[in-house]
Amino acid sequence: MSMTSGAFYGWGGLGLDTSELSSRTISAVRTGFGVVGAVSLILGLLVLFWPQATLSVIAFLFGLYFLISGALRVVSGIAAPLTPGLRVLSIIVGLLLFIVGIVAIRNPLSSLAVLGMLVGIAWIIEGIMALAETESGGSRWYAITFGILSIVAGVVVLFLPVESLAALVIFGGIFLVVLGVVQLVRAITFGRGGVRTA
Repeated sequence: MSMTSGAFYGWGGLGLDTSELSSRTISAVRTGFGVVGAVSLILGLLVLFWPQATLSVIAFLFGLYFLISGALRVVSGIAAPLTPGLRVLSIIVGLLLFIVGIVAIRNPLSSLAVLGMLVGIAWIIEGIMALAETESGGSRWYAITFGILSIVAGVVVLFLPVESLAALVIFGGIFLVVLGVVQLVRAITFGRGGVRTA
């Protein structure tokens, strides 16, 4: 059984059909991707090149990333003209990421294992969401790449033994930088080809 992309989007699926979005909406989505990508890249570089950073500093940086990412997802879920399924999923995932960010910031000294678990779970959730909301058009492959990399990052941080702060810094920092770059490219390519006027 086959289903065209248009039918999938038209029946309220979770995908995002960029040909149905106005140029204003596409610009807002690009801005959101760009902000999250820039924050991820900057925080990733800070994590990697701040050798004297303590656990509380690392927790704050990861928490800040998830706070911003979660807040933007909630805003897009409320304000953007999404399908009902994607709107609900975006708001739920945004709230989950926001909660993870708050927990990481408010309890930075709980333990390295707890921080690793929070970061891993949040990345897996973010990756699943990115795959669910894969858009039509030229940026589709960047969305898929971001989703897969985010899930891989979450699994690595969650299931590999992170026995020291240095290990979490190396894994987490590299993934933040890579995910940031992919998200910035996605911001540039999102909605290329087929935009409704208005």
